[in-house]
Amino acid sequence: MDKLKKVLSGQDTEDRSGLSEVVEASSLSWGTRIKGFIACFAIGILCSLLGTFLLWVPGKGLSLFAVFYTLGNIASIGSTIFLMGPMKQLKRMFEPTRLIATILVLLCFALTLCSAFWWKKKALALIFCILQSLALTWYSLSFIPFARDAVKKCFTVCLA
Repeated sequence: MDKLKKVLSGQDTEDRSGLSEVVEASSLSWGTRIKGFIACFAIGILCSLLGTFLLWVPGKGLSLFAVFYTLGNIASIGSTIFLMGPMKQLKRMFEPTRLIATILVLLCFALTLCSAFWWKKKALALIFCILQSLALTWYSLSFIPFARDAVKKCFTVCLA
């Protein structure tokens, strides 16, 4: 468990310097981080579920779905900030192995909201919500060693 704490907080490879001690002293405790992660992730799931229920509201249902679904996914990604810290999260998001996935996720977030409010194309908003889910799944798989390779191999075998 201690190794997991060190890896997620970024302490496993860092030297003890004055700056790291200041950052560590001003950071949240491990228990508070876990509670923050769970709360933020639960809010994300709740927003996504609320968006799904709002999909059936006549008139603005699809727009409400797009907004709440996107906010739920943003909250779910944001929940990992409690585990790693904001700077490490941003660094890991934009590592070369997940750069394209991160850009696709952020682009789908923006395009979902644009299609719901600016362009007022409900079908396009729904398509971008689906793409958002796929992009977020691909992004999440990048944190599991060899998961992307396994998915690629499964699709190759299934399509052959």
